[in-house]
Amino acid sequence: MPVLSPPSVSDPAGASAAPDARLAPAPLPRLPVWPLTVMFGLVPVWWLAGAFYLGWSLLGAVLLALLLVRGRVPLPPGTGIWLLFLALVMVSATQLSTVGSLLGFGLRLGFYVTALVVGVYVYAVARQRADLSALLVPLCLFWFALVALGWLGVVMPRFTLGTPMEMLLPGGIAGNPYIQDLVRVGASEFSARSLNPIYRPSAPFPYTNNYGSAYAMTLPCVVAFVMLRRRGLLRWALIASLPLSLAPAFLTLNRTMFVSLGAGLLVLGLRAARRGNVRVGASVVGVLLIGGLATLVIPVAELIDNRVESSDTNSDRFALYGEVLRRVAESPWLGYGAPASVDTISAPVPVGTQGQLWMVLFSHGVPALLSFLGWFALVAVICARVRSAPGQWLAVLPVVCLVQMPFYGMASPNLSVAFFAIALTMALVERETRPVGPVLPRPAPRPEVASG
Repeated sequence: MPVLSPPSVSDPAGASAAPDARLAPAPLPRLPVWPLTVMFGLVPVWWLAGAFYLGWSLLGAVLLALLLVRGRVPLPPGTGIWLLFLALVMVSATQLSTVGSLLGFGLRLGFYVTALVVGVYVYAVARQRADLSALLVPLCLFWFALVALGWLGVVMPRFTLGTPMEMLLPGGIAGNPYIQDLVRVGASEFSARSLNPIYRPSAPFPYTNNYGSAYAMTLPCVVAFVMLRRRGLLRWALIASLPLSLAPAFLTLNRTMFVSLGAGLLVLGLRAARRGNVRVGASVVGVLLIGGLATLVIPVAELIDNRVESSDTNSDRFALYGEVLRRVAESPWLGYGAPASVDTISAPVPVGTQGQLWMVLFSHGVPALLSFLGWFALVAVICARVRSAPGQWLAVLPVVCLVQMPFYGMASPNLSVAFFAIALTMALVERETRPVGPVLPRPAPRPEVASG
């Protein structure tokens, strides 16, 4: 940076320029993209190490440290609402009934905080860079991990492996069933109660519902990148991966994945029709056509029917929902701090685990749920203002998340995926509304030289 010497007292031009030079803020240092690439692009590595869940907040701490070192961090819209949610979650810890439940509580709180850190980091980076397609590369690498590990669940469904994290944890913690699911990797979940028992792909997640949730969130990001980047090897690799991704996605038999993605495509199509955006409309038709052709090969509707008819999935869910409503009436303000096992239902899972909406309501209370839903509602309205075709694809992420909430848990790395895409969309909305960028000091006017 050039060093400016102070103007002399006798220089009226320099004296008039000095206040501008002092008041104009210095340009902020650029935040690197590589920490996001390490976090989202190396998912297979974190999965094999058993650190995909337990180490996720540590990766978020790296982003937080970079933000703090940089200083003057711009906060995306709605940050205050999410901070209120985090405060209510922390206060609800007073309702925990056992010391052992602190581990799960801390893990979930870590996912909530990390998602916010990811969103703030992406928002700050997007405001500094002209090429937003480069910022989507980490999510594209995350997509490749989903496709590759999903196919591992198709080809080698019985694959399981102990991990270094599993060996490093104390026996009392590693023996916890929930922690065991997180640190011992497996390629799929076995659906034993179906008419035709099937292995459902789940890697890199412990549960296949998380895979379906991530797939529905990441697909719009991939299409947005393809629309932003007109050439290059990565673009063509992503295009080739789209039809390849359908087999593992369909074999998860996740009804909510189809419904949430369908809702997002419906909203996208309606917006395109209202705005007369032929490019967006054609891309929606293309995605639906690829999915429709895949159903000719994979009898997904029949497999889902067989699974539902021969299991108690629906009755278990409704029993859990009813129990949440009954018990939260006794503790509406702060909830119970964490999901709990009860004897009044036959479902094999704790109350407050069958959907993020019910988890927040049961664990943290009504005010926390209102702030959680309020944040997603607010960003859905903001993102809907985007005008560009890639931005409109990204703008459906809040819609996808809102549809998933009653059925899928989001206290996982998936919440960071959602914040990543939503923060990028909000930065794009701001860019389309008014140009953003670092404010540079104006150069002082050159003094006039008297002739004669």
